[in-house]
Amino acid sequence: MSLIHFQVLSAALFSIGVYGVLARRSAVMVLLALELMLNAVNVNLIAFAAYGEQVQATGQVIAIFVITVAAAEVGLAMAIILRLFRDRASVDVDEVDLMKW
Repeated sequence: MSLIHFQVLSAALFSIGVYGVLARRSAVMVLLALELMLNAVNVNLIAFAAYGEQVQATGQVIAIFVITVAAAEVGLAMAIILRLFRDRASVDVDEVDLMKW
């Protein structure tokens, strides 16, 4: 497999993620689509690191940081979604108006 195969895969995953963020109404589905976008970036980083001229672990290190940030983001977002569900009995992102008084 060449680098272009990984780039096409990454672009497809990222496009599916963007569609999921824009088209879904459930906060959980939006969160899953966001994770798909982050994983597409990880695939791209690892592929560029593997096919680079110099063998360096820069892509892998950045991918580990992205995974760490994604894990923290999931924890915080799930806490917010659970709190929203307790207060509103719905996780529909169109109904989120908690900032209104």
